[in-house]
Amino acid sequence: MRIETFKYDNRVVRAFAIATVIWAIVGMSAGLLAAVQLFLPNANLSMPYTTFGRLRPLHTNAVIFAFVGNAMFMGIYYSLQRLCKARMFSDALSWLNFWGWNAIIVAAAVTLPLGLTTSKEYAELEWPIDVAIAVVWVAFSINLFGTIATRREKHLYVAIWFYISTAVTVAVLHIVNSLAIPAGWFKSYSLYAGVQDALVQWWYGHNAVAFFLTTPFLGLMYYFLPKAADRPVFSYRLSIIHFWALIFLYIWAGPHHLLYSALPDWAQSLGMVFSVMLVAPSWGGMLNGLLTLRGAWSKLRDEPMLKFMVVALTAYGMSTLEGPMLSIKSVNSLSHYTDWTIAHVHTGALGWNGFMAFSMLYWLFPRLYNTRLHSLRLANWHFWVGVLGMMFYAVPMYWSGITQGLMWKQFTADGFLQYPNFLETVLQLVPMYQLRAIGGSLYIAGVIIGAYNLYKTAKSGQFVPDVEAQAPALTSDVVAAHPAATGHRWLESKGFLFTVLSAVAILVGGAVEIVPMYLIKSNVPTISSVKPYTPLEVLGRDLYIREGCVGCHSQMIRPFRSETERYGEYSKAGEFVFDHPFLWGSKRTGPDLHRVGGKYSDAWHYNHMEDPRSMSPGSIMPPYPWLYTRKLDLTSLPARIGALRKVGVPYAADAEAGARKEATTQAAKVAANLRSNGIKNAPADTEIIALIAYLQRLGTDIKPGTAPGQVANVQP
Repeated sequence: MRIETFKYDNRVVRAFAIATVIWAIVGMSAGLLAAVQLFLPNANLSMPYTTFGRLRPLHTNAVIFAFVGNAMFMGIYYSLQRLCKARMFSDALSWLNFWGWNAIIVAAAVTLPLGLTTSKEYAELEWPIDVAIAVVWVAFSINLFGTIATRREKHLYVAIWFYISTAVTVAVLHIVNSLAIPAGWFKSYSLYAGVQDALVQWWYGHNAVAFFLTTPFLGLMYYFLPKAADRPVFSYRLSIIHFWALIFLYIWAGPHHLLYSALPDWAQSLGMVFSVMLVAPSWGGMLNGLLTLRGAWSKLRDEPMLKFMVVALTAYGMSTLEGPMLSIKSVNSLSHYTDWTIAHVHTGALGWNGFMAFSMLYWLFPRLYNTRLHSLRLANWHFWVGVLGMMFYAVPMYWSGITQGLMWKQFTADGFLQYPNFLETVLQLVPMYQLRAIGGSLYIAGVIIGAYNLYKTAKSGQFVPDVEAQAPALTSDVVAAHPAATGHRWLESKGFLFTVLSAVAILVGGAVEIVPMYLIKSNVPTISSVKPYTPLEVLGRDLYIREGCVGCHSQMIRPFRSETERYGEYSKAGEFVFDHPFLWGSKRTGPDLHRVGGKYSDAWHYNHMEDPRSMSPGSIMPPYPWLYTRKLDLTSLPARIGALRKVGVPYAADAEAGARKEATTQAAKVAANLRSNGIKNAPADTEIIALIAYLQRLGTDIKPGTAPGQVANVQP
């Protein structure tokens, strides 16, 4: 038996660890500012780069991909080497992963405040950055699978199963959802339209949560928790069931984000059923983790890592019970578009991902620097301040969400809407938003305490860049010396086959849901009166996307009596066939806009965008003064129309040539209409004109009662 000596690489682990701490503070600070803006509109700072609509995607990307992403790579690069008894396959790829990933995050931090966005949740970055993400992810995957291929340990430990499924699935999700036709270096149009785009986006969006925020962290839990508890995993068999059931079921659940929408009912039902089934494997994983601690509870006092881990697992259990519950149609009819969803998401983000990341950091820093943790007391302060922050965040948001849902649906004894003015609901939520900001402040305070503690820990020790280790080479002689494995143990020794089967497990659900949407035309019935947007409306729609309006406004009237009386005719699948991308939204901080066209005058929209409170006293919407001074980008119109034609919008072959003239003619009409309503200083070549044109178009292509499409019956 030949013993080999090798070294584990701690340098890249340290780099990801430091980046994790930095991005935690940056991303959460952006979230805190966004939270304050919802009760203090002046906090938008009257600048285009700091409005809620632009700041929200910056916050979500910084927390998900910067903070959590770096924590994920940190944990994987540390644990994979030790589980495979091998150094990472390529140091060069490790550093390409680190610098490339963080360069992408910096690019996001620059482009999103500039309004360069696709508007698709968790996939807002424009196409050049999407290409970079794919390149870096391929580098990470080659490094991962190369390390597995050169391992000195025959069987793949359970944590590695989750790493494999993450690498494969995130690649599939990112590539499929990001397919688009560029209309320039900083603008593109989704290859999919309307209902199809919504299905692909939430197939991606839900499974980004599943395979970026969940499966890799479950793998890390399976590594770090037994290490800290000094106990074996509670049940090997349960871990097998947990893994295969989770990755197979998760991929089907995306449509539960689109219940009671224009999505075909069969797809909605599939999403709901598989979401409910997810409770079993999710709780199996949580219980497997918590029961690993049996006999080790006394360690919680002296091991802060375990405290954070226990709360993380508890938050994971709560989120994975609540998620399926929210997928039940009757519950979703109340919760969707409300702050209930925000509370649910942040229970997972702050509790599961946040506390898991801090748990790993508290475990790793003393080992990376060969020293003891600087202060157990500070670690405990971080823990309790963080827990208190989560409570102050989640509880007000649950209260706020249920308040919204009930107020929207409330009727008087005479059958009229109790609160017909949407703003009445918003004003009721302001105290909850203030409490949420207090919770966010507490959580960030805990992060700063933790960062200081880790910094002092590093200063007190000496960094260990390489850790020498020894292990037998995985030769045919060594393999032959092991008893023949059967069943799953045999599969664990076959890295390539394991990867292929994991890919098959995650591809089935997506194919069953997405493919019929393209092959069966009845899933998206067309409406003859629905026409493509005019060139000026295209510019206006792109401005709507740039300003992040979809972050606060939906464009999907659900088939409920409360919504049709408040907003108008419910939304039909055929109305969105030219929408690249779809803009249905996922949160109503403001009212739905799908039937806003013609509801107000051009002058009303002009004044409302300039000073929202002049038209809606008490509004928390920020003003957009730059729309009144910036000139329309007419030079980009031919490229935009051409790109839309390539994705299937039926513009005439010569539409690009006449686009600028057509837009100028329509803009002159809008400006003339404004002058006739007393607004004299409204130049036709400013951005506000295009935005008004788009808003006035919304929902006007059909008349009430047109082609019911694929939606459920109207509910009381």
